[in-house]
Amino acid sequence: MIRPQAGLLLRLRSLGVAGGHARPAAMKSATSLLLGAALATAFFLLYTSLCRDLGAGSPPPRFETGAVAGGGGDREARHLNHPNQQEEHVTKAKDEEGKEVVTRSDGDGGARTEHKGRDNKQPQQIVMPATSTPTQQQQQKQNGDDDDLADLLRRAATPDKTVLMTAINSAWAAPGSFLDLFLDSFRHGEGTADLPKHLLIVSMDGTAHARCLAAHAFCYWLRIPGMDFTGEQKYMKGDYLEMMWRRNVLQRRVLELGYSFLFTDVDILWFRSPFPRLPAGADVVMSSDFFVGDPASPGNYPNGGLLYVRASPAAVAFYEQWQASRARFPGKHEQYVFDMIVKEGVPARIGATVRFLDTAVFGGFCQHGKDLGKVATMHANCCVGLENKLFDLKNVLEDWKEYRKRVAAGGGDARGFSWRVPGRCIH
Repeated sequence: MIRPQAGLLLRLRSLGVAGGHARPAAMKSATSLLLGAALATAFFLLYTSLCRDLGAGSPPPRFETGAVAGGGGDREARHLNHPNQQEEHVTKAKDEEGKEVVTRSDGDGGARTEHKGRDNKQPQQIVMPATSTPTQQQQQKQNGDDDDLADLLRRAATPDKTVLMTAINSAWAAPGSFLDLFLDSFRHGEGTADLPKHLLIVSMDGTAHARCLAAHAFCYWLRIPGMDFTGEQKYMKGDYLEMMWRRNVLQRRVLELGYSFLFTDVDILWFRSPFPRLPAGADVVMSSDFFVGDPASPGNYPNGGLLYVRASPAAVAFYEQWQASRARFPGKHEQYVFDMIVKEGVPARIGATVRFLDTAVFGGFCQHGKDLGKVATMHANCCVGLENKLFDLKNVLEDWKEYRKRVAAGGGDARGFSWRVPGRCIH
């Protein structure tokens, strides 16, 4: 093999440089060749030296990263050969300047990089452990909430898988307020004392949930990130719309889990069991602000404060139609959209039967029956302001207690006894 230096000498001799007979142009060419050869030799020596250094070290360990920032998978990096190993792993390499680079990785997915030969005071490069994406976190939370909901429903339901439900926030759950009055009405009703054993209370904020846990056995916290339902949610103000639609979504989930439900607002007092008084064979039954005399008529004025839904594929399909129709009526609450789709006619493919409740039995401040021998509920509808609602509901409960005393005493005047009017709301 001819060495580079020998090859260069032969080339120079062919040009006449070695014998001293080169012309000026030949001298310039020879000078260029010398410079090129010197550069080639330097690069050749650097390349061979680098190859020896790299070949002397062991190859870096392979890692499988289960999650990266913004990606899915497990939270920690795992060594392929030692998946359970938690000690520190060290990887060596060289950077573009030929300096040694050491990467130390711990078992929690964290890593730090050190550049040997540089200023030791230079801050280390820190790679934070990978975390779940927001979507994953929300999914994990949803799965956990779903498990909690399913467990509560199982424990609260009647043998035929029916539950009562209501919803509260801190404004409605304060001591001495609506929640206490609501629960008290069951204790004074006819055949209603056992109904709270099948009642699931949905808390809309943390304060309400703590209050529920102190007063009742079955409490479910409907957590909604970014929403604050703590204060009084006035009709069509603030977060009212979103609160009502989120409640609607929860009702659908209860149906999907296989449970029928009777949802009642917490500003409704209960005097008799509702179930024997519900229309037979209906999939969806809603109370009325004003009842026109026909439970099947779309001319009734619906009120979602009292709503019975029988678990069935038809009921789930109805809820899907209901929630999908929200987009057609932007800015409207779920009660309005319900009224619109019922007036349009429930599509035959859904197959859900919708009925309305008679206010003579399931009454409210808008319209109520005078015969206390028939009434099952009294709802504080058609009234603005929590204080006004609470004032009149307390009077209603006192009137009911007085009626029950007269009935127990066998007094004939109980037949003509009715509600105290006028009140702040009731008329």
